[in-house]
Amino acid sequence: MAAALKDMASNIAEKLPGHATSGAPPQLPSEEAVKELQEKYKKAGQEQVFTFYDKLDTAGKASLYKQLSAFDPDHINKLTKKVLDPPKTDEPTAESTKDTTAKDASSNIEPLPASALSSVLDSKEEDLKGWYESGLELIAENKVGVILMAGGQGTRLGSSAPKGCYDIGLPSKKSLFQLQAERIWKLQQLAQKKSGKGVPVIPWYVMTSGPTRGPTEAFFAENKYFGLEKENVFIFEQGVLPCISNDGKILLESKERVAVAPDGNGGLYTALINSGAVEDMTKRGVKHIHAYCVDNCLVKVADPTFIGFAASKDADIATKSVRKRSPKEAVGIICQRNGRPDVVEYSEIDDATAEAKDPKQPDLLKYRTANIVNHYYSCRFLESIPEWSHRLPHHVARKKIPSVNIETGDVVKPEKPNGIKLEQFVFDCFPFITMDKFASMEIRREDEFSPLKNARGTGEDDPDTSKKDIMDQGRRWIEAAGGVVEDEGDKSGVEVSPKFSYGGEGLELMKGKTIKAPAVIEKE
Repeated sequence: MAAALKDMASNIAEKLPGHATSGAPPQLPSEEAVKELQEKYKKAGQEQVFTFYDKLDTAGKASLYKQLSAFDPDHINKLTKKVLDPPKTDEPTAESTKDTTAKDASSNIEPLPASALSSVLDSKEEDLKGWYESGLELIAENKVGVILMAGGQGTRLGSSAPKGCYDIGLPSKKSLFQLQAERIWKLQQLAQKKSGKGVPVIPWYVMTSGPTRGPTEAFFAENKYFGLEKENVFIFEQGVLPCISNDGKILLESKERVAVAPDGNGGLYTALINSGAVEDMTKRGVKHIHAYCVDNCLVKVADPTFIGFAASKDADIATKSVRKRSPKEAVGIICQRNGRPDVVEYSEIDDATAEAKDPKQPDLLKYRTANIVNHYYSCRFLESIPEWSHRLPHHVARKKIPSVNIETGDVVKPEKPNGIKLEQFVFDCFPFITMDKFASMEIRREDEFSPLKNARGTGEDDPDTSKKDIMDQGRRWIEAAGGVVEDEGDKSGVEVSPKFSYGGEGLELMKGKTIKAPAVIEKE
């Protein structure tokens, strides 16, 4: 399997748009090669991308040729036709189940079976402890890896830097990247202490996008990988797809460049193969992988309890979920659809279904397992990506896309959506597995989920709420250990460094002590 993955990666990685090279300028192709590529696009009805080619300078010609060579126009046409004019079928498939009305979706979904569910809210203490211990053992055996989806920029936060570089305002001024790196570091220490052997390695696979790869690599280098070893931080890039006009034509961003957009978080799977990340996992002997998004400041990276839980179920995919706050909360629901694990978007569910109560627990919603994009994968499942990645559906995002007017050569900034971006969702592969290979663990929102989505001052999912959630968590940990936290006005809470405590453990020395907020408890 490792050899097959290596061959695939070496054959196609260099073709990725935006793939890192030695830095040498693109080489001007031969006239024969240009003519061949032009003919290919002409047959596909996409010849407009070469409209300005003859007037470009050498660098412009080379750049456009290289970019266009990375795409298959016939494939782009098929994707476009599929999303703009989806085929009608009576047979539900993993692809077709995504294209349903709210009424249709509500009629063929059911809550996950009890055999696939667990909750930290009501699990037995011995079960939680057992999962934690077994997960820590797997870490000690170098069998656990981590995937971070970090392709987003902090545009809505007022920053052009990758979102992981953002400082949410903690007393320590730590970025999201640093908080997560230090959690990995701490887990390695805890696992080493448990095993009594050498310090294990949790390899960190960081998926970036075209705009964030360079700044992310520079940020990690400047900060000396936050205490981790450089060779254990694998930074790679997700793919892109051309932006398409409303009439199905590939749009030009400039005379020498096609307008492109990242292929969504579902592009993770192809990128894992193309970059050699899965091959690296296989070489290292990694068997269990935790995947999450960079914007969750409370994420328990490589959580031993979650790893142990998923491994005990022999799952290929497992998820963490939180309870919906209300029937109308705009979150996807983890459930089963047509007997397969799936995620149903809130817009697909009718009001009656959203508001339905659990017959066994009438005070709870029947469909309450909110998706937070926090997943577990077995390595064997990721190794099978080439077998099913072509089946992942593409979704349409209608956008205002600045593009070149083919007639005038001017760049037009539209006032209303003029085209589409194609993207895949990371959970669209869930229906590819059977229910016995899927599991879901419900967690406490206040302990593990605080997404950073909005600009400061919004009051919801913004830097201030992220900071507060971390400071409040630290307070709970200190008080649980027998300490006292004294607030002063709006100065409240305690920041407990991940290097000091991963999940509230090791705070016994706080018993009987009084801490004045805001405070930072850092590793000595």
